[in-house]
Amino acid sequence: MRARTAFVCQACGHQEPKWMGRCPGCDAWSTLVEEVVESGRKSATAPRPQRPATRLGEIAGQGEPRRSTAIPELDRVLGGGLVHGGLILVGGDPGIGKSTLLLQALGKLAQGQRPALYVSAEESLRQIKLRADRLDIQSDRLFLLAETDFDAIDATRKDLDPDVMVIDSIQTVGLAGLDSAVGSVAQIRAVTARLMQVAKGEGCSVFVAGHVTKEGTIAGPRVMEHMVDTVLYFEGERTGPYRILRAHKNRFGSAQEIGVFEMHADGLRPVTNPSELFLSQRAPGAGAAVVSSLEGSRPILLEVQALTAPALYGTPRRTTTGFDPQRVAMLCAVLDRRAGVDVAGFDVYVNVAGGV
Repeated sequence: MRARTAFVCQACGHQEPKWMGRCPGCDAWSTLVEEVVESGRKSATAPRPQRPATRLGEIAGQGEPRRSTAIPELDRVLGGGLVHGGLILVGGDPGIGKSTLLLQALGKLAQGQRPALYVSAEESLRQIKLRADRLDIQSDRLFLLAETDFDAIDATRKDLDPDVMVIDSIQTVGLAGLDSAVGSVAQIRAVTARLMQVAKGEGCSVFVAGHVTKEGTIAGPRVMEHMVDTVLYFEGERTGPYRILRAHKNRFGSAQEIGVFEMHADGLRPVTNPSELFLSQRAPGAGAAVVSSLEGSRPILLEVQALTAPALYGTPRRTTTGFDPQRVAMLCAVLDRRAGVDVAGFDVYVNVAGGV
């Protein structure tokens, strides 16, 4: 098969024969990168067995069976637990705690009858063991593998037949049969497709860790998020102790749930009462109010802080943190026109305490 090069958009996978500043497919700027792509058709391989169609009424079961991860906040975001054969993508900034969360969850899930497999393409086995000791994870059914080649990973999976598997991370695992570099759009798309076959065909639940871009989206083609069952984002300030796990897509539950965690020396601890956490350091006074926000199936109490100051540079500023800027502009207009509060000559600052 003859290979050629093309400029591939790292956001949507669109291909162009020459470099362009803006991608015609998704209008993203400076995302076209030269990669080796295959041209022509692949030779036909062994035909796949044909599967007969099944009548809707003959399919048994009232829903997908779920398995608890023994981490209440993670179960909440997943919609009640881990679905058998689910493919879950977890994204977050480097150092935010993705690997810690996944290793903790796998340590709990490895208490069952079948083994669990943790695959790291970024750390050595000794590094993973040191983290597992810090998290006090002890299980004879938890297996570790440091590998970047997907074919080798799949061979190990077939030998162990695990119930749950973690890939950390999708950007550092590749297929040797592709000419593209590891982490490219073609590699990420191909590896995700193979993982989907493993999850759906073998019934193995798969967690996949993914890096995020500077814009806050998961690095790689958008088609990857469409292929998986669940997309979770792990957020928070690396210098602070609190982390928030948000569901952006969930085929088996609500996509509006959040889970709150607190980072300690021995790992992440779930926060069962986020309202108490967010209001623990509240000092009553002017410019601050407590509001109730519905996040998924539970209400959360938050503190909203507002401050005004005379505009010194002509046009007043509307600065927000954790609040929709357009909504702040609308509220200022309503206060000015209907409530008689003159805010036209003032800068307005709005902040949601707690980082939500």
